[in-house]
Amino acid sequence: MAQEWAKKFYKSKAWLECRASFISYRQSVDGAYCEHCHKSLGYIVDHKIELTPTNITDPSIALNHENFQYLCLVCHNHKNGSPEGVVRAGFKFNDEGDMVEV
Repeated sequence: MAQEWAKKFYKSKAWLECRASFISYRQSVDGAYCEHCHKSLGYIVDHKIELTPTNITDPSIALNHENFQYLCLVCHNHKNGSPEGVVRAGFKFNDEGDMVEV
């Protein structure tokens, strides 16, 4: 789930357009498979350099395709320290990567 300080960014037109263009690019490269496992379709556009309250306004980090990777849910959760594939019961990730109730 996005941190409170990042929610405005993840709802911004700039992020939504940048995210969509990255997914489109990944589709043209390999059909949008996860860049880590290459087995499942990507699900979350992840920042390689994690966003912080300090760098979220820096487009070279926040809106730069070179800083993105397209990950499936399992690889994203594993990267962030969650057991493989586990999402808190009653929740899922939406298209923006936010955890929401099902």
